[in-house]
Amino acid sequence: MMESHSIARLQAAQRPEAAEVLTRAFADDPIYTYVLPDRDIRLRATHRMWEALLAAALRYGEVYTTPTRQGVACWMAPGRTEITLAQSARTGFGLMRAILAFPPASRQRFLGIARHTDELRRRDMQRLFWYLWVIGVDPACQGHGIGSQLMQPVLARADAQGLPCYLETETEDNVAFYERRGFRVLRSGLAPGHPIHLWTMVRKPQPVGEGEPANPPTVGG
Repeated sequence: MMESHSIARLQAAQRPEAAEVLTRAFADDPIYTYVLPDRDIRLRATHRMWEALLAAALRYGEVYTTPTRQGVACWMAPGRTEITLAQSARTGFGLMRAILAFPPASRQRFLGIARHTDELRRRDMQRLFWYLWVIGVDPACQGHGIGSQLMQPVLARADAQGLPCYLETETEDNVAFYERRGFRVLRSGLAPGHPIHLWTMVRKPQPVGEGEPANPPTVGG
């Protein structure tokens, strides 16, 4: 049975701890092992990237976590699903600087994949939607329903608003996880020029009251 977890908005002071969680969660992710093959470099580089991404998401999106930061979900709201140049400037170009700090070959690989996912999202999502930018659960805490419950506050809002939700994943196991939560594959294939298989997925709004967990999370903060 899925455990019930209290879900709350991430506070700015909790950002370093949340970045550590995402660093561990994505340490062996297919994209990052390809982009940054050396594990030590990968952990340092992605930690800086997650710190910057969280700063942007806290300012321009919505970030959810559990009381002890077992997992983190970053969403971008309808009409605000991309960070503009002006918005990036207001965060000191933190995310851009973190990616530019990757080793040159790694930076080229990462930006090539990112351009492809950006193109797919802009092509396929031409109406308002919620964008699940990133979600990660500490490996030591996986398998307890945390990821599902981190998603639930925004899934419920999207249903109430009659709006779809969108995400990208590069892990086949994740496809099944998201399908169980109402997402369906929109596109599937290799990123051009890279040995990374990508899936884009969309969840259509569901009638309010359907698809909710047996033990819905408490949202605070």
